[in-house]
Amino acid sequence: MNATDPRDFPDHSEELASLVGHPTGSPLVAHSAVNQAMIHHWVEAMGDEDPIYLSDEAARAVGLEQAIAPPTMLQAWTMPGLRATLLRDEARDDPGDGAPPSNHERLMALLDAEGMTSVVATNCDQTYARPLVQGDRLVATSFLEEVSPVKTTGLGTGRFVTTRTEFVAVSETAGDADGAQLLAIGEPVATMRFRILKFRPRPAEAQGAEPRPLRPRPALTEDNAFWFEGTRQHRLLIQRCTACGTLRHPPLPACPECRSFDWDTVASTGKGVLYSFVVVHYPQFPAFDYPLPVGLVELAEGTRLVANLDGADEWKIGMALEAHFVDFDDELTLPVFRPAEGGKEAQA
Repeated sequence: MNATDPRDFPDHSEELASLVGHPTGSPLVAHSAVNQAMIHHWVEAMGDEDPIYLSDEAARAVGLEQAIAPPTMLQAWTMPGLRATLLRDEARDDPGDGAPPSNHERLMALLDAEGMTSVVATNCDQTYARPLVQGDRLVATSFLEEVSPVKTTGLGTGRFVTTRTEFVAVSETAGDADGAQLLAIGEPVATMRFRILKFRPRPAEAQGAEPRPLRPRPALTEDNAFWFEGTRQHRLLIQRCTACGTLRHPPLPACPECRSFDWDTVASTGKGVLYSFVVVHYPQFPAFDYPLPVGLVELAEGTRLVANLDGADEWKIGMALEAHFVDFDDELTLPVFRPAEGGKEAQA
């Protein structure tokens, strides 16, 4: 088989279409009901300070009957956890019990057979029927909603796969009935649509056939033009309110503290620490090199900015960094942060 020629791959359109509309597997039942301890961990990790998640009094002040769970926790309640996931994967790779494959496993096998072995998530939409409250125990069942015809994308040739997950809530006193029984008595609370792209990566020679495009141009405004002009001069400028002295970034037309429209700039030393980061693998755009580390850097002056990272195989929160300016082309110069010489994690 020539992996670069799509004609050498089978077409499983009919088999894939036969799976649409059917559950992808058995219902997932939350191990625990919605509870305050998990909500507390979530809001602390996310830095979400909305009091309606922790205080009945605050919730009633906005018209709710009691404190609610953050809507973005929806999936967290029914996730099986790392150990259960590993055991499930082992069972799938070695089905000694002879159990038939689930529709999800059949779907993935058919797409793999078409050569679409790579995957990237594209979008997720959630719709809520009512807030989740303490005592709700979630049951989730997923359906295969759509498998697209074969598409050609920047990543390669593939199919978009959309699943729809229906969440219902039962009382934590409902007992240990199986998922189907709980699903039948549950109250609908949310629907989630999740879409992935399963694709055949473009051959390396095809990816490099076209000239490399320039990096995307920044959207220049009267408020931020000074910053990009500064980077062209290899200077990292921070906007400063001349009325109260507050530093701010990203640039704004008015001071968020005193509302003054008067400002000037100060030059940053370019030194800071890594406040947070992500390493991007997909989707890939030809203007960038991958893996692509992107950091949220807290400057010594106190403001934070998002910038590319370079010069380390491993990144750690609190790592001491310093800015270096990279001329990506004749028009675009940006700061790229690298580990500071002799630097180490910031001390608490």
